Amino acid sequence: MVSNDLLFSEQLLPCGKVVSNRLVKAAMYEHLSSILGGPPNKFHYALYSAWSEHNWGMIITGNIQISREHLSLGRDMVVPKILTDKTIQPFQKLARIIHGNQASDCLAIMQLSHAGRQSGNILGGRLPFVSPLAPSAVRFGQNKRDEGIISDVFHRLLFQTPKAMSSADIDNVVSEFVRGTLLALRSGFDGVQLHVAHGYLLAQFLSPKSNIRTDEYSYDPLLLLSRVVKAIRDVVPADFILGIKFNTGDYSVLEEGEAKTAQEERALAHLWQVVAWRTIDFIEISGGDYENPEFMLSPSSFTSTTNARQAFFAQFSAKLMKALSSKFSSNDRPPLVLLTGGLRTPAHLYTALTAHHAHLLGIGRSSVLCPNLPTVLKHRQTVEADLSSDLTPFRPEPDLSLSFSRRRPWEWIWRHVPKVRLIGAGVGMAWYAVMMRRLAGERIRRDNDGNSRKIEDQAQYFLEPDYSIGGLGAIIRMWMWVNAPELQQKQLTFLTLLIIFCLVLYMYSGGYSSQLFL
Repeated sequence: MVSNDLLFSEQLLPCGKVVSNRLVKAAMYEHLSSILGGPPNKFHYALYSAWSEHNWGMIITGNIQISREHLSLGRDMVVPKILTDKTIQPFQKLARIIHGNQASDCLAIMQLSHAGRQSGNILGGRLPFVSPLAPSAVRFGQNKRDEGIISDVFHRLLFQTPKAMSSADIDNVVSEFVRGTLLALRSGFDGVQLHVAHGYLLAQFLSPKSNIRTDEYSYDPLLLLSRVVKAIRDVVPADFILGIKFNTGDYSVLEEGEAKTAQEERALAHLWQVVAWRTIDFIEISGGDYENPEFMLSPSSFTSTTNARQAFFAQFSAKLMKALSSKFSSNDRPPLVLLTGGLRTPAHLYTALTAHHAHLLGIGRSSVLCPNLPTVLKHRQTVEADLSSDLTPFRPEPDLSLSFSRRRPWEWIWRHVPKVRLIGAGVGMAWYAVMMRRLAGERIRRDNDGNSRKIEDQAQYFLEPDYSIGGLGAIIRMWMWVNAPELQQKQLTFLTLLIIFCLVLYMYSGGYSSQLFL
């Protein structure tokens, strides 16, 4: 029998700070900021307060963009161009909320990101059809021509061919990451996580399909990351946490062959170089990009894909764990390994730890379905002998398929409709964004009513997810946000613009469910 205390054992980071337990609220895109980006607001505060009440060992924010001109889906949190007491204040409040009450030991981590070539034309923060920056002038989606003309047209409309970065552009990006880190430091965060995955800029320099430069940044793909890491370490205290979210590869996890094996070997070699710097405190294992977006898929709709993805990341992290244990002595403190994805039952959590797949366990979508998960597990371990064999999901995943697509003759017709995988994968992301918005809204209403629950009631308290919302409903609700921050000030103008944006996006997506875009 596995000890229930395993989940709640402390973990020491190389910088000297302690993670109070193994459960990490992984970064998720909240889509809560003002349109075209801004600081955290009351919706972020409400959402993160729902998590901070429940004894997470670490809470990582959604990606905060270091460049206002390189947003992802338009409602990103953004690092201010100038750090002043006024511009820092909203981030200070977010850090205080994540830390919770004085009895909480939760670590607050700010995830920093630059979208690079994945910053779209419409909501990327630039004028329409102004090129984003990237390692090379390789358009996002250029490698997806095998998906057909509709996919190609979609990617051409939404993603501009990027501008290859000059030396000055690269220097500026390093400075922007440093400014983001100083924002985190001055705001009271315990550290930052650099987003080196999912096809964002730092990952683009590591990928041969997006980095075809002929200078030192091609010969040494880790050069930009190493410059960023060194520049950050030069300006922060020794106990400031520095983590990375790292891509194992930008291929589909369902593919097999020499190319995939070669990418895995290259990723392990890259990670071992990163470990050798002895400046990184934790490494989160991830993979894929927006051209192969398995990391965005809904587990209930893609059981085989999700299982393959989960198994691959677990296998990869296990190899990294084994290498770390063999290379470091007992007196050394190697970076901790954080495994995220597919951990949806107590058995999954205990298996990952007992099989030595990771030191820390990242909970993403299940943290939205069960924001009180650590409280629930802590309560259960006091009354149940063994949770390690419990395969009951924390909460059910949503069914985002269209019901009529499973009936004849529509099933046959739907099977032959051209698909765009990025849109399909994004439907699941939209559903969880709507649930986070709903969770924040409920928390705001609860606080306004003065209906705060006692600590002893929190293990039983959670807001039921609204499973009546399907894929199409999630897309509409995500973009038609009537309580958006900007609409509180300029109702008619911004509502009109939002409706136009929504109609354009709806025409591109056709309201398709994620089940239909494999």
